[in-house]
Amino acid sequence: MTRAPAPPPAKPNRRMRGFEAASGLLQDRIRKAGEKRGFAVTRLLTHWPEVAGEDLARITRPVKVGYGAREGFGATLTILVSSAHAPLVQMQLPALKERVNACYGYAAIHRITLTQTAPSGFAEGQALFDPAPPAPRPVDPAVKARAAETADGVQDEGLKAALERLAQNFLSRAKA
Repeated sequence: MTRAPAPPPAKPNRRMRGFEAASGLLQDRIRKAGEKRGFAVTRLLTHWPEVAGEDLARITRPVKVGYGAREGFGATLTILVSSAHAPLVQMQLPALKERVNACYGYAAIHRITLTQTAPSGFAEGQALFDPAPPAPRPVDPAVKARAAETADGVQDEGLKAALERLAQNFLSRAKA
């Protein structure tokens, strides 16, 4: 005699107090848009530098995941890469496939194909590969002098520089 499984417990109807995080408002829309392009796990898109590694993430972008019947089991990941970097990326495809499958948690990706493009991206130049470096903030000379005074007794130059940066960041932060 087999029993029918128990229904899952109902979620409590909770009211939000205050503001809801923007990520919570957009999470379903991002997931649906990602699934339309083949990304069942949107982490591959949102955390591409962590998945591919910083060096590869600078020169590549995931474009789509296709589930074709001809290739058999597994999906095909299409990656956008500039034509100058394509041979370098091609040599690293086996290791990249392992990292991507580790992101999914199983061997979801059977093949990776490269789409070569201009260094600035597709036709309109929308996808730049290298992110712009953050603009350096000017440091108040009084804060700089106080930070140097704080790390004055340290002998190791690397540690001294790190302590000075830490003190500058601490002293120049906005008072909340």
